[in-house]
Amino acid sequence: MPLTALIGARVFTGDRFLDGHAVLLDGDAIAGVAPLADLPAELPREALAGGVLAPGFIDVQVNGGGGVLFNASPDAASLGRLAVAHARHGSTALLPTFITDRPEHMQKAITAAQAAIAAQSPGIVGLHLEGPFLSLARKGAHDPALIRQITDADVDLILGIGITPLLLTVAPENASPRLIRRLAEGGVIVSLGHSDASYEVAMAAAEAGARGVTHLFNAMSQFQHRAPGMVGAALDHGGLWGGIIADGHHVHPVALATALRAKRGPARLFLITDAMPLAGDPRDVFELNGRTVTRRAGALTLEDGTLAGSDLTMDAAVAFAVRHLGVPFDEALRMASVYPAEFLRLPRRGRIVPGYHADLVHLDDTLAAQKVWIAGRAG
Repeated sequence: MPLTALIGARVFTGDRFLDGHAVLLDGDAIAGVAPLADLPAELPREALAGGVLAPGFIDVQVNGGGGVLFNASPDAASLGRLAVAHARHGSTALLPTFITDRPEHMQKAITAAQAAIAAQSPGIVGLHLEGPFLSLARKGAHDPALIRQITDADVDLILGIGITPLLLTVAPENASPRLIRRLAEGGVIVSLGHSDASYEVAMAAAEAGARGVTHLFNAMSQFQHRAPGMVGAALDHGGLWGGIIADGHHVHPVALATALRAKRGPARLFLITDAMPLAGDPRDVFELNGRTVTRRAGALTLEDGTLAGSDLTMDAAVAFAVRHLGVPFDEALRMASVYPAEFLRLPRRGRIVPGYHADLVHLDDTLAAQKVWIAGRAG
């Protein structure tokens, strides 16, 4: 494939904006970023109609999209359809997320993810297992009958999956520091979520090797003045990263904006969708483990009003962060690319620099995704 120059859009490298520059693609990799004046006259070019060319978005938590629910269709073909639906909105890499289910179904999901990754299915870069090692008190939309404590045998199984990155959400009430340490030392990225743990218990889990928290504020012990809870631990511990669902339904914008200001680094907060099948799909109803989920005014809920994921897309999350959270545009783009790549330890992703994967998104002036490139191929 010949060297190609993408021109006509402002370039965001992950560090800064560049005007009057082209992004050079060499097959599946980024060859460089160069001033337009330096381009050879014979170099093939693709002209973009203004807007911004940015690193492709990386979504850490995707339950479904385009009518596909991973739990209901745990196979490689369904993962491919799910990834295509989210690529239309700028996601060039994602972790399909399998929530609490029966062991045999979880094994099917693991096999499906292994097959999709082995086949280099565009956009599928890992696996997120959200449960079943959660807290009944903070179960959210997870089936309480299937929630349980993690065992050494479970850890052995998880360490043998062979997927990198592999993200596992656990509640520290049902996952001891010893087992969290085993998982982390074995290369699993442990995230704390669906938990009623105290600040002290959450901090102990972080010290044992937990790396993040799953959808900050949602389904976890809240920040109180004498009991900071898991929210307090997530903001206070410099090593805990955190995904946020910026859709106006899951968390009040003031709470998210306050958390962004309060987060102790070097770890950061980043954007996720927690998307369900209705993301990118016109229908308003789907089934989740035998229960009906309905979309009303943009929120997805069970019959009792419990939130059950979202219909959010990553380009919409970036736009929400800019318009409603007061996040500068460059920082919102980092929250959708640079930071999730760093959290997942994904090599050569999240920036537009030489040698990185040619995973890009073109946004128009409304911040809607117009086109993506995954491994240099336009989608």
